[in-house]
Amino acid sequence: MPRIGLIAGNGRFPFLVLEAAHSLGHAVTVVAIKEEADAALEQAARDSGAALHWVSLGQLGKCIEVLKKAGATQAVMAGQVKHAKIFAGIVPDLTLLSVLTKLKAKTTDALIAAAADVLRQRGIELLDSTTFLRPLLATAGVMTAREPSESEWADLRFGYRMADQIAGLDIGQTIVVKDLAVVAVEAMEGTDDVIARAGRLAGPGTSVIKVAKPNQDMRFDVPVVGPPTIRAMQQAGATTLSVDAGKTLMFERGELVTLADAGGLAIVGRAA
Repeated sequence: MPRIGLIAGNGRFPFLVLEAAHSLGHAVTVVAIKEEADAALEQAARDSGAALHWVSLGQLGKCIEVLKKAGATQAVMAGQVKHAKIFAGIVPDLTLLSVLTKLKAKTTDALIAAAADVLRQRGIELLDSTTFLRPLLATAGVMTAREPSESEWADLRFGYRMADQIAGLDIGQTIVVKDLAVVAVEAMEGTDDVIARAGRLAGPGTSVIKVAKPNQDMRFDVPVVGPPTIRAMQQAGATTLSVDAGKTLMFERGELVTLADAGGLAIVGRAA
């Protein structure tokens, strides 16, 4: 089996990819982003017999150098890198600078797709980021004990068109709706923050819609939900969550659904 490179951001995503790739017998080299990846990833890599190298966000050249030296010809991007970090004073190396100077917009898709192009030019192909985690993809239909009410279904149907438009513009992948009105739209702040903002604006009874982009590149920026999403919804009084089946990763799904059921929340997977 070829050596796999794991480019790790924050959250549980890198840990799960590392564990799954290791269990399938792959040799893994981890490139962990200093500003994002969990320090515990170092011990997880050690336990899996994987080499781990820390790089800063601006060091695209060093990331490529590490993967090439390890003999990796394929890599997976796993874990979030907050888009707002583009304002954090990152010092790009020459490789990243060559990417940034060619961009017409600093959207998520534009930034990561350009970096992926450079990786491919250097002989490293980015794989679908769900390659090792297919069982964690959301399924179609109602996933909780409670189905959405008629009014919640109406809010979901109302919100899908707006959510798809926002995602297609690469602004965000989550909107929050209540009583056939869009309460909050995600931009750079992330899903949990937009849910909290909607709760402050509209109170309880909101519906959260998280979608994949119309032409979702499954190599990066794949929608993810997990128990923290449900906790954020509970704190904000949100009652319904919709995700896109087959294109959304549901981390710790058992705990996620148990939490939702305990709180009377409804979760649905929108069919492709």
